[in-house]
Amino acid sequence: MAAVTEEQVTFTEKALVRAKTILQKPENSGKALRVFVFGGGCAGLNYGMAMGFVKPDDYVMESEGHKIVIDPKSMELLKGMQVDYYESIQSSGFKFNNPNAIASCGCGLSFKTAQKTEMAHTKPCH
Repeated sequence: MAAVTEEQVTFTEKALVRAKTILQKPENSGKALRVFVFGGGCAGLNYGMAMGFVKPDDYVMESEGHKIVIDPKSMELLKGMQVDYYESIQSSGFKFNNPNAIASCGCGLSFKTAQKTEMAHTKPCH
């Protein structure tokens, strides 16, 4: 288990507040919020988030006892990324600002990097 550093991934205050709200639900007790990349989408890669348990090789960010984790393969594509949270009249959700993305589709969840355009797994790795 490695700590996530500021050079790797950051969460804005809004994103941390929302993540903590999700993690505080009784059904998520003992779980972490997993941020990951999986193959698919218009641009070849997708961002994903799911509840899961910490694995030994995960990068871990901890805030007030709540954990956010990223697997090593996903971290290769997410270094330097900032995660934000937005709310509008029409929608709300997490927004990924990834400096490694050289192209993305209009939804903001599908992207491509110079180093990889697909992942071996096409399902979220919980």
